[in-house]
Amino acid sequence: MDYDSLGLMVGIEIHQQLDTKHKLFCYCPTPHKDIEESNFEFFRYLRLKRSEMGEEDRAAKEEVERSKKFIYKFYDTTCLVEADEEPPREINKEALRIAIQIAKMLNMEFVDEVHVMRKIVIDGSNTTGFQRTALIAFDGVLDDVGIATLCVEEEACRKVEDKGDYVVYSLDRLGIPLVEIGTYPDIKSPKQAKEIAAKLGMILRSTGKVKRGLGTIRQDVNISIKDGARVEIKGVQALDILDKIVEYEVVRQVNLLKIRDELKKRNASVVDRIFDVTDLFKNTKSKILKNKTVKAILLRGFGGVVGKEIQPNRRLGTEFADIAKMFGLGGIFHTDELPAYGISEEEVKALKEFVDAKEYDAVVMAAGDALRVERALQRIIERAKFCLIGVPEETRKANEDGTTSYLRPLPGAARMYPETDVPPVLLTKEFLDVEIPELIVERAKRYEKILPKDLAYVIADSEYYKLFEEFAEKIQPTVVARVLHTIPSELKKDGINVELLDEGKFRLALEMIEKGEIAKEGAEEVLKILCENPNATKEEILNSIGKVSDVDSFIQELVKQKGDLIKEKGEHAFKPLMGLVMKEFRGKVDGKIIAEKLKRAIEEKLS
Repeated sequence: MDYDSLGLMVGIEIHQQLDTKHKLFCYCPTPHKDIEESNFEFFRYLRLKRSEMGEEDRAAKEEVERSKKFIYKFYDTTCLVEADEEPPREINKEALRIAIQIAKMLNMEFVDEVHVMRKIVIDGSNTTGFQRTALIAFDGVLDDVGIATLCVEEEACRKVEDKGDYVVYSLDRLGIPLVEIGTYPDIKSPKQAKEIAAKLGMILRSTGKVKRGLGTIRQDVNISIKDGARVEIKGVQALDILDKIVEYEVVRQVNLLKIRDELKKRNASVVDRIFDVTDLFKNTKSKILKNKTVKAILLRGFGGVVGKEIQPNRRLGTEFADIAKMFGLGGIFHTDELPAYGISEEEVKALKEFVDAKEYDAVVMAAGDALRVERALQRIIERAKFCLIGVPEETRKANEDGTTSYLRPLPGAARMYPETDVPPVLLTKEFLDVEIPELIVERAKRYEKILPKDLAYVIADSEYYKLFEEFAEKIQPTVVARVLHTIPSELKKDGINVELLDEGKFRLALEMIEKGEIAKEGAEEVLKILCENPNATKEEILNSIGKVSDVDSFIQELVKQKGDLIKEKGEHAFKPLMGLVMKEFRGKVDGKIIAEKLKRAIEEKLS
């Protein structure tokens, strides 16, 4: 695909959680909680208010029409700030310093004073209805791509469950500090988008002050092409599919423009009416339609177009179905795919006659609660009308296969206003005096002197790189790297939960190797035990795999039994006896220690 001729423009927003002691506007800790630990819950509904100019935000209006109930899970580690029952505290200074450090690594200009703003959020993920955000720096550059802004903002709630008419959120994530980095739309290809996102992620991890793991970093991607529209794709968590996201969005917009041109040739139109066709299906064999309100809309000239593929395994009808799902319905039916789903050919014929559909027309139906069906179909009418124009500006959700699904219209531009409860912070010279950390790529080059190249980068990018540097001076570096990376990877493949391993457990295993309490081969067994029993003590581990004192007893008994052999061969008895001891203790106790003890025992026997 010729992205230059298509006029592709891509901008990326990276959201990365910061690893601070407490949240951005309160003193609550930041660890993840299981929903079962929730000891309280409350709920809210969204209500629409006009601006001071008398305008309604289009995204907020649609969200209100969905009539969703938002339920929030509260914990012993959350407070009234998260519940929006108490004013926020001052902004977390630790988070500010980390953001300043990142901004310096991107050669950005700093604001003189940090002012917190409120950014309207309409999906229920913030109890306040807005997200607190503060601009820290602007106008940076990374590999010829401009970095527009760097902000510090509070993380949203974690979505636990979406049942269509209600959504359950968890407050444990709300308020965790995160840094938002937005590029200018200077990216011109899917490959470049992936490379820039990867490099930004590397820079963030180089600070050693960001959270790791699934859900701690995500990318939003803004994409447009010539004659298309700006579309924001939210929540790209896997970097591996970011190039696919861009590629498939370009494909989608190109196909929507082709559909527009085809509909214009047909002189297509959208009938601005919703038909109640419930009685047509009162005796239907379709379980999906039975005992539900069924309504339909007529799209003149859309026959065969609703079923056209616009992304891999996604059709124009799928776009309409996404809208229905956002209104709490299961989806839609359209005549390009009927009869099917238990709907008979006779019922399709009766439907077309009822709405006066001609040969090249399409009929779209939805079933469920009457009000939700009415609102969903009204919104689908609006979306169908836009097919005659081209590509709508909207916010979409990233899917695991690189395709996207409709979320809501793009919000209006004027959705930020000052936060009056949080005082501004002056960025003094002392505040800006932060250390610039070593980049992961530079650290990897150092490690290549003592590790294979691929392993050097993995360890340099590990959150335990400082532990590696500490023990690589005492133990063979490849052994340390094996403990920190290779063994956990192998255990994970065997289905063992290695998420329970942390710095303290790795340190314990490395210290046992350093002191000769276990052989380097015994590290795998130690880590396995710690995965199965995270609270196991060193004594318990050694009792499981064998201790040095066990070696002493074994050697003494062996020397006693093999006295004749020692008397006959003298010091040459060492080799066959060493084989017997190692057979018992290989991987449990360091071979050097065994050898020393056995030699000493033989010498004592000979003397």
